Amino acid sequence: MSAQPQVDYRTDPSQYRHLQLSFDGPVAKLAIDIDEDAGIRPGYKLKLNSYDLGVDIELHDALQRIRFEHPEVRTVVVTSGKDRVFCSGANIFMLGLSSHAWKVNFCKFTNETRNGIEDSSQHSGLKFLAALNGACAGGGYELALACDDIVLVDDRSSSVSLPEVPLLGVLPGTGGLTRVTDKRHVRHDRADIFCTTSEGVRGQKAVEWRLVDAVVKPAQFDAFVAERAGQLAAGSDRPAAGKGVALPKVERTESEAGVVYTYVKVDIDRAKRVATFTVKAPNGAQPTDIAGIEAAGAAWYPLQMARELDDAILCMRTNELDIGAWVLKTEGDAAAVLTNDALMLAHKDHWFVRETLGMLRRTLARLDVSSRSLFALIESGSCFAGTLAELAFCADRAYMLILPDEPAKAPTLELNELNFGTYPMVNGQSRLARRFYEEDAPLSAAKAAIGQKLDGEAAEKLGLITAALDDIDWNDEIRIALEERAAMSPDALTGLEANLRFAQQENMFTRIFGRLSAWQNWIFQRPNAVGEKGALKVYGKGDKAQFDMNRV
Repeated sequence: MSAQPQVDYRTDPSQYRHLQLSFDGPVAKLAIDIDEDAGIRPGYKLKLNSYDLGVDIELHDALQRIRFEHPEVRTVVVTSGKDRVFCSGANIFMLGLSSHAWKVNFCKFTNETRNGIEDSSQHSGLKFLAALNGACAGGGYELALACDDIVLVDDRSSSVSLPEVPLLGVLPGTGGLTRVTDKRHVRHDRADIFCTTSEGVRGQKAVEWRLVDAVVKPAQFDAFVAERAGQLAAGSDRPAAGKGVALPKVERTESEAGVVYTYVKVDIDRAKRVATFTVKAPNGAQPTDIAGIEAAGAAWYPLQMARELDDAILCMRTNELDIGAWVLKTEGDAAAVLTNDALMLAHKDHWFVRETLGMLRRTLARLDVSSRSLFALIESGSCFAGTLAELAFCADRAYMLILPDEPAKAPTLELNELNFGTYPMVNGQSRLARRFYEEDAPLSAAKAAIGQKLDGEAAEKLGLITAALDDIDWNDEIRIALEERAAMSPDALTGLEANLRFAQQENMFTRIFGRLSAWQNWIFQRPNAVGEKGALKVYGKGDKAQFDMNRV
């Protein structure tokens, strides 16, 4: 891997420095108690329960453990382990010291984790209650906004606020503006006041403005939260007697040439600025029933592969900024992939299978929003079938090899029911629905091809790939396509890809990733924010920000 200091997204509760996780029957308590001296990078202290990427890595891991290791949990209470402060948001001094790329990757991962909270609420019956036992500002309030219910202590001083505009000259970076309007339905004029004043809103006014769901006096706070958590849990179908699945560390081998897992391999060509992701099919006998799935646990292929791919995406996204194109390949027995897919379909309502499908859904969505050019290559020995076919549909382009002289050795592409809505993108569309703009004729033709082994010509005719190339042209066409891509502006490509990948349908999540991220990226580079006298640079130094007052 790169010689730069590496970020490792793998952790477990024994390594946590910032979170406390406890369980009481159907309720898990996730307490934020941040060690101010344990920042992921040197140069700042995480005071007032402020966070950095290291805190969010722990949060992501904690959510995964609740999902898989504690099926009895139905409600997660997110609160603070400190007195009078819930969370003051992203650490401002960390932001002031960080490169632009670091800030963007940090905000994107944080967004994905927040979105994952709402994904579990929607799909898994796991509900979230933000118990704000102190002041809640910036990213701390954005975390609360991702929860189903927000309860604020009514102690005459604790408030909720989004103070980024007046204090820092930037925007709330992890969905605050969008969730206040789209989710909480705060009236836009009240939202304008709320987001341009630093002191925030507290007490009954916060309820009236829909910023929180309830305010409670300190003496009754814990009892009220417990009752509310029980009410949320009552509506969940997660199994009280379910046996959890332990999540061991994702094992990998790293080198300058890439990273290797059991089912995923990433090969890096630094000269060409290309990384090749190869996802392998499982080997050997696969489980045939739910007992076999439970016995396999975290080693069950769909879950292990998803965890490895997720880690590879995060590792490459954060640590390998110069690698602009990701080539997606598969290899192995497509029948083995389809066997596991059929089992997931047959038992999709079982809690463990449902969580595994959720893991796959979130991992594929993470690929969609990664700012890298994605090219899928369907070659001899590939297994783009069912779940793994989604990799081809994630791609900006998908090329498929045809062998006119040896058709028996040519690769095939195979669809199943999972390709038609089980793994939606963040905008709620399946990738095939996005591909065909929800048009009935091509979608119906694709559905009619379920179970067929489609060669390149058939896949091209159905519109499932970009081009079918014969073996004479294959190497040159792929080389030229990747060389042309490498010569283009990475900035322009990021904007292009994001626009084209989410071309038709928008929702709250695409607005968070698209509209807000674009604005935030621009504002984070403006002198008013990061210049020598920019608000983000002078914060805490006693100097007053100096703004260029020209509107751009």
